[in-house]
Amino acid sequence: MTISVIKEPTQKFLSTATADNLRLKDILQTLPSEVFQKNRRRAWTLVLVNVLMVSLGYVGLALAPWFLLPLLWIFTGTALTGFFVIGHDCGHRSFANRRWVNDLVGHLAFLPLLYPFHGWRILHNYHHTHTNKLDVDNAWQPFQAEFYASQGSIKQWLYQRMRGKFWWLGSIAHWALLHFNWSRFEGKQRSQVKFSALVVLGFAAIAFPVAIATIGVWGLVKFWLLPWMVYHFWMSTFTIVHHTAPDIPFTPEPEWNAAQAQLFGSVHCNYPRWVEFLCHDINVHIPHHVSTAIPFYNLRLAHRSLKEIWGDQLHECSFSWSLMKQITQKCHLYHQQECYQSFSDYYAQR
Repeated sequence: MTISVIKEPTQKFLSTATADNLRLKDILQTLPSEVFQKNRRRAWTLVLVNVLMVSLGYVGLALAPWFLLPLLWIFTGTALTGFFVIGHDCGHRSFANRRWVNDLVGHLAFLPLLYPFHGWRILHNYHHTHTNKLDVDNAWQPFQAEFYASQGSIKQWLYQRMRGKFWWLGSIAHWALLHFNWSRFEGKQRSQVKFSALVVLGFAAIAFPVAIATIGVWGLVKFWLLPWMVYHFWMSTFTIVHHTAPDIPFTPEPEWNAAQAQLFGSVHCNYPRWVEFLCHDINVHIPHHVSTAIPFYNLRLAHRSLKEIWGDQLHECSFSWSLMKQITQKCHLYHQQECYQSFSDYYAQR
């Protein structure tokens, strides 16, 4: 997209950036049509690259001396996150045109991660429909102070840890508590979620005993558990950064606006380039919330297009420990006026 293509609507959209009548379809009309086009060759090439990167990680784990293992766990776990991103596109039907291809590739991509595809897909699409909607969204929504106060001391302690220094365990809790419970779903969705959960449980029931019998308990920890923990570090980090900032509000349903939430309620974060490469640009998150139909390999083009119009109104940052410190020390409980309230401020006011 060139400046001449978007020059005419630019002033219109900038002038209505905070208007209540801003609509997603208005934003979508500013994007070049090519961002929505699936490229079969590119998609499958990146699948192949991802398989090669994960294989390289496992070969390294098998051959490298012990002192290189931490680096290889980080590399392999990050490459496994790329599998999740491929399955993520399958869940949004933006990987392939045929639904059965998306379902098959999605299940296979999620299998090493022990993620039930349909359970995640349905809940994740619900998050996209209700992004930053208070009491409805299911991704990193802060507790309201009244609800937090009503919880027992154990639940409060666990919530404090997940919103604090142990944020990196958040996606494990999300995975374990939500995606295997098919009783939460109805009709066809229940059958789909049950199928995915049983596929994962069946795979684990075979793979884990075989792994222990062949490579031992330490082999299972070395080749699966620790890379899996690194994967969950990135899952937790990507998702909390995507949807948490001191000035991004969760909005009550009567006041909620879809376009405002998707365009201004999600965050673009720059990570080291090797992370972005292995994770297929999952960090380029704003255009993904504007439209889940955009394949991951077109996200950068879509983001540049949005940036030409919306500029510094978009939330952008760079990954750093100071960023994580800001999020985990300030963004704890919902606050109507200030978006978030820290635990220390909450207890100081009691």
